[in-house]
Amino acid sequence: MPPKKKEKDSGEEEKLTRIAIISPEKCKPKKCRQECKKSCPVVKMGKLCIEVGPKSKLAFISEPLCIGCGICVKKCPFEAINIINLPKDLDRNTTHRYGPNSFKLHRLPMPRPGQVLGLVGTNGIGKSTAIKILAGKLKPNLGKYETPPDWEEILVHFRGSDLQNYFTKVLEDTMKATMKPQYVDHIPKAVKGLVGDILKQKDERSEAENWDCLGWAVKEAELSHVMDRDIAVLSGGELQRFAIAVVAVQVSDVYMFDEPSSYLDVKQRLTAAHMIRQLLDETHGLGDRRYVLVVEHDLAVLDYLSDYVCVLYGSPGAYGVVTMPFSVRNGINVFLAGFIPTENMRFRDDSLSFKVSERQVETDVGIGKADKMSQYDYPRMTKTQTRGTAKFVLHIEPGSFTDSEIIVLLGENGTGKTTFVRMLAGLLKSDEQVQLEEQGLEYEASQAGCPDLNVSYKPQKISPKFQGTVRELLHKRIRDSYVHPQFMSDVMKPLQMENIMDSGVQNLSGGELQRLAITLALGTPADVYLIDEPSAYLDSEQRINCAKVIKRFIMHSKKTAFIVEHDFIMATYLADRVVVYEGQPGIEATATSPQGLLSGMNQFLKNLEVTFRRDPTNYRPRINKKGSQKDSEQKAAGNYFFYGDDDDEDEEDDD
Repeated sequence: MPPKKKEKDSGEEEKLTRIAIISPEKCKPKKCRQECKKSCPVVKMGKLCIEVGPKSKLAFISEPLCIGCGICVKKCPFEAINIINLPKDLDRNTTHRYGPNSFKLHRLPMPRPGQVLGLVGTNGIGKSTAIKILAGKLKPNLGKYETPPDWEEILVHFRGSDLQNYFTKVLEDTMKATMKPQYVDHIPKAVKGLVGDILKQKDERSEAENWDCLGWAVKEAELSHVMDRDIAVLSGGELQRFAIAVVAVQVSDVYMFDEPSSYLDVKQRLTAAHMIRQLLDETHGLGDRRYVLVVEHDLAVLDYLSDYVCVLYGSPGAYGVVTMPFSVRNGINVFLAGFIPTENMRFRDDSLSFKVSERQVETDVGIGKADKMSQYDYPRMTKTQTRGTAKFVLHIEPGSFTDSEIIVLLGENGTGKTTFVRMLAGLLKSDEQVQLEEQGLEYEASQAGCPDLNVSYKPQKISPKFQGTVRELLHKRIRDSYVHPQFMSDVMKPLQMENIMDSGVQNLSGGELQRLAITLALGTPADVYLIDEPSAYLDSEQRINCAKVIKRFIMHSKKTAFIVEHDFIMATYLADRVVVYEGQPGIEATATSPQGLLSGMNQFLKNLEVTFRRDPTNYRPRINKKGSQKDSEQKAAGNYFFYGDDDDEDEEDDD
C-alpha cells in the first residue's frame, strides 16, 4: 500500500500548482549574498531549486522543485521574489508565458463576430497580452517558452472553441486587426503632420463601402475645428478622439480599443461609445462579420458599450486568468463582487458596493448642519481669459462650502472647471478683483475674490521632474504626514504605496504616478483640497479604492475637497454636493452654486440627454440605452438620475 501512495504523490508533484515570479528590476545578485539560495530547504537537500551566483544577472527558481515554503520571499533583501499558489485546474490552460519566473496568461477571451467584447480587470493582469495575441502580434507559446510550439499544435490546443476558427483566419492572413493604443499621449512622437491629412490618408472605408465614412468620423468625433492643426498641438481629449477616428475609418476585420475613454469628458465618452457601436451597425452589410474588442476601466461606459464581457482575475504581474464570457450586467457585478460563481473562485476579499451615504441624503433634505463647523462663502465672480483672438468668459454664481464636505465639479471639457479650481487656489484673480486693485481699493478687492485659504492642489497633467526615488520625494515634500500612523492607514496602505517606495519617480507608470500625486496632495496640510481628475490612468479597482481613500481622509480630517471627475461611478460615490457647468465649451460658461447630488445630477444629465438607473445588487449607476423604454419613461418624468426605489436601504453609510 505505502509505495502506491508515494507514486501518486510524485505524480501530483509534477503538476504545477504554484508559480515563482522574480522581478527583473528588483533582483540584483551582484549586490546581495544570494540569501534566497542559502536559505532554501530544497537546495540544502541537494536539489537545484534556486540557481544563482554572485555574477548572475537574475536568479532562477525551478517551479517543479519548489515546495512553496516562502522562506526565500522573506529573506530576499530587495523583495524581488513572489511565490503564488495557483488554483488547481489551471495547469492545463496556459496560453502564453513570457519566460522563466515571469508572467503567464491562462485562457483567452473569445470574440464573436458582430458583437462588442468588453474586457474588465485590474492593471498588469494580461489584458494587453490577450489583445496582442488576438491581433496576431504575439504568437501564443502555451507556456512552453523554451520550445515554442508551431501553429498546428496551437490550433489543436484551441480545438472545439470559437478561437480555432479565429486563429485559422489569422493564419491565412485574411484577418486584418486595427488597434487603438492605450497611451494616446505618445502618438505625436510617432506620427507627424496635420489631422485632416492623416485622416484622409488612412480613410479606406469611404472608397470600399461607397459612403462618406470620413465625414461621419469627423462629425462624430467632433474634429471639424482641428482638421488643419498639427498633431503636436492637440490636447489629450482631441488626441483620443483623433485616435478613435483613425481606427474607425480603416477597413479591418478586428477593431481593438485600449481604454477609449481616458481624457474624455462624460459627453464625449458616450459619443465615443456610440461611435464604436456604429462600427457594427451602419456598415452596409459587413457589420455582422466584424469583431470589436474594448478594454475599459470606466465601468459605466463599458456597460453601455459591450454586448458581453470577460473578466480577468489573478495576481498583477504574476498570472492572469480569463473567465468564460458573461452577459454585461453579470460580468461587471461579478468583477465588483470579487467572486466568480461559475468557477467557484474568490479573487478579492471584499466586494465593492456603491451605496449612497447618509450624508448625501441629508444634504438633499437639508438637515444635519449642526455637526459642520465653519462655513466659507465666495461671491459672484467673472473671469475672462484671452489667448490671441479667442476669448473665454466664466461666470461663477455665489456659493458656500463647509468642513468635511466633498464637492464634485461636473461639466464638459473647456467649461472652466480647472479655471474655477485655480481661482479657489488663489492662482488666478477674478475680473472684479483686478478692477478694484487698479482703482487702489485693496480691502474691497480682497472681499471680491475667494476667501484666503491654504490650498493643496493636484493638477490634471502630472509630469515628474524629480530625480530620485518615491521615498525621497515623500520625505522632501510631506515628511510629517507620511510617517503619521493615521495617514499610513488611511492613505498609504489602500493606495499600495509600499510597493513603489523604492522605485525612481521618472520610471513610474501612469497609474503609479497618479497614486503618488494623490498621496502628495492629501499629505500637504491645507483647508481645501483641489483634486483634478483623480481617476485618470487608474484601473477600475484602484478607482474605487482611491474614491474611498479621498472620502475617508476628508471625513477624518474635517476639510473640504473640490474634485473634478469624469468617471460617473466615482463622481456619484464621492459627491456630497455638485457644481454644474453649463454653456458653450471654450466660449462662455456658467458655474452654478453647489447643490444637492440628486438635483445637480438631474440638471447635468438633462443637458447631456442621458438617463441613469441603479443596479439592484450593488447600486452602481448604469446608463440607459438611448431610446429604450426605461430611458423614455425617465425622461418623461424628469428623473434623469435616480437613487432607485430602495432609498430606505440606501441610507447606510458603507465606510
